[in-house]
Amino acid sequence: MEAVDVDSHLAYVDHLEVHPDEFAFLFNTILINVTGFFRDAAAWDFLASDIVPRLLEAGPDGPIRVWCAGCASGEETYSMAMVLAEALGEQVYLDRVKIYATDVDEEALNEARHATYSAKAIESVSPELLERYFERVEQRYVFRKDLRRTIIFGRNDLVQDAPISRIDLLTCRNTLMYFNAETQSQILNRFHFALNNWGYLYLGKSEMLITHTELFKPVNLKRRVFAKVVRPTLRDRLLFAAHPNALEIQGAPGHAVRESAFDSAPIAQIAVDADETVVLANEQARSMFGLTVNDIGRPLKDLEISYRPVELRSNIELAHADRRGVALTNVAMTAAHGEARELEVRIGPLFAGDRTLGTSITYTDVTAQHRLQNELEGSKRELETAYEELQSTVEELETTNEELQSTNEELETTNEELQSTNEELETMNEELQSTNEELETINDELRQRTLELNEVNAFLETILTSMGVAVVVLDRGLTVRVWNAHSADLWGLRSDEVEGENFLNLDLGLPVDRLKSPLRKVMRDGDGRVELVVDATNRRGRTIKCRVIALPLSVDGHEATGAILMMEELPQEVAR
Repeated sequence: MEAVDVDSHLAYVDHLEVHPDEFAFLFNTILINVTGFFRDAAAWDFLASDIVPRLLEAGPDGPIRVWCAGCASGEETYSMAMVLAEALGEQVYLDRVKIYATDVDEEALNEARHATYSAKAIESVSPELLERYFERVEQRYVFRKDLRRTIIFGRNDLVQDAPISRIDLLTCRNTLMYFNAETQSQILNRFHFALNNWGYLYLGKSEMLITHTELFKPVNLKRRVFAKVVRPTLRDRLLFAAHPNALEIQGAPGHAVRESAFDSAPIAQIAVDADETVVLANEQARSMFGLTVNDIGRPLKDLEISYRPVELRSNIELAHADRRGVALTNVAMTAAHGEARELEVRIGPLFAGDRTLGTSITYTDVTAQHRLQNELEGSKRELETAYEELQSTVEELETTNEELQSTNEELETTNEELQSTNEELETMNEELQSTNEELETINDELRQRTLELNEVNAFLETILTSMGVAVVVLDRGLTVRVWNAHSADLWGLRSDEVEGENFLNLDLGLPVDRLKSPLRKVMRDGDGRVELVVDATNRRGRTIKCRVIALPLSVDGHEATGAILMMEELPQEVAR
């Protein structure tokens, strides 16, 4: 507020609404990017001597995926790379290790991507590691490029963005302490989802996980290293995004038995929490309404089941308002294969004392009962009309029973096909994730190439400027390709005004017509040199004597591809 000359909070809110760019400055002010190589050395020693060998034992041949969350300017990320390279050897490290480093501060990420540090920044790196993993470039130290390719830097908001999955080791040091308890719980659930079952979480000295024992158990509390608490089912992992009620239910005794009993129930049933987020759906419900594991954890309003075959949200509100169940009968539904069905839907609120837990919704298929009831009534009418038609009615009932049995078999087949399709989709998702990682690697390499090209261009511009004369480079069509700063100073035209224009068409104080023949000659001969002195007018309108030297532009003695003009104003005594 002091920086923008604002004296009240309300005025600063108005300032933010009028100046959206202010958010970036505010965010960078709040963030404290304090980090260093091998910060808390004892914790790093424990990680190298104890945790890394456990990871190698858990997966002796597979890839090793590491996520450095809140990486700041990259010192801890490169520290992790050195620890793993020391444990594996450089070649095995290059073959197996992939490190993902994320932060929300783009400026810090850009600094981390350059991997260049001052002598003061690398004071905590031992001389052996410094010699092995860094290269000296002038007064700075650059992390080795071949090992740098195993590290992917990217922006990730721990609160809003999806976590990186299948991680073996996750470091988030001195970052959680900037969040309140509720947000910490949300982030830790995401970390739990991201880690493999054998994975480890490495926190900073100022952070503890005393209240999250259902997610992580301490391996070494003093060094802030924690192991993941494995959850028994896939649904348990998906519940990480749900509300705390889901975790309380999950941790209760007999959870696995209740899960199995719920999933094998003969009627379709789903459960939503107090915020109307789907947290459970048994096998019958998934089969009947085409639900998948991806729908668990989504808001009910985003799913088709919220309004088809019956409007649920208004009835859920009614059930909670009256604190009693709502029964809906004669609900018509068309099955996936086109068969009409009739359902009985029961909506029951779930309470724990005065606290609302959520809602249970059951769908009972009463198609067969309604069908049999209609047929029975028809049979009675037929019986009243003529006793002789009784045998025909019995035969029709037997046929109907066979059709129902056939329909049930078809439903079982459809369910197996849906399960197979779901497995294929999961495989495709993993392949897409792998492709995305490769694209991120290519993108980093392209950024590095762009930086190198900019350095070469700056180097060339420095050379042209240091020559002390006006230099113009032309192609064979006499189009200006290079126009150095001395040319602009001599003739008063900037490089962006002349580059791409024909040299003979430029409005200069130089008699360009006299240069047409020498230019053609040096481009024709390929190795000649033409020098002449002409009268010219400089950018200040003063008449001068200008020495012009024309040289051919060729590569390795081949045919000239253009010409180089060097022009300089002669001193008056020389001109005379």
